[in-house]
Amino acid sequence: MPYDPKSHSGRLKRLPPENYRGAAWVHWSMALENRKTGWLTETMHSRIRESLLHTLHRYHLICPVYCLMPDHGHFLLGGLKSTSDQRKAIRFFRKEWNLQLEKLGADFHLQKQPHDHVLTKTETARGAFEQVSHYILQNPRRAGLDEDFREWPFLGSLAVGYPDLDPRVEALAAFWEKFWRIYQIERDWEST
Repeated sequence: MPYDPKSHSGRLKRLPPENYRGAAWVHWSMALENRKTGWLTETMHSRIRESLLHTLHRYHLICPVYCLMPDHGHFLLGGLKSTSDQRKAIRFFRKEWNLQLEKLGADFHLQKQPHDHVLTKTETARGAFEQVSHYILQNPRRAGLDEDFREWPFLGSLAVGYPDLDPRVEALAAFWEKFWRIYQIERDWEST
């Protein structure tokens, strides 16, 4: 069927809701409207981290890596409980982020809809998963903002109850070992 612009709602097509629930891993990308810059500061980073932490707790999620860029942000989220629902979580998180942006003025707000990529079973295997994470961490280098992601102040990792989890602090192999140990402790289902 050919594309009919009159029938296009302007919204990105989503997978069925069950793809975002439970043990799903999703790479979310959220851009500011018109790719507006000038909002990313240490204070705003702290506020977004706090909002993300509340989101992770409320919806039983974990965030192995995230990266804020001057005009957008990337977040890799995974469900920890059978009741985890990333679509609900992202609605909550975006509302909180927009509230923080509104404090800067009417010109600052997120685009109406985030982009998402639900990781396939192949992409969730440890080596492939770490490559997806590495892609997110390398955003500052690809944009010419920093040669080493460890120098970029607006990225990190969040797991409720584990404040020292940070991919910049130690060798990546040690970080991943720690992350997977936390993930095993926090999730509520058996390995398959």
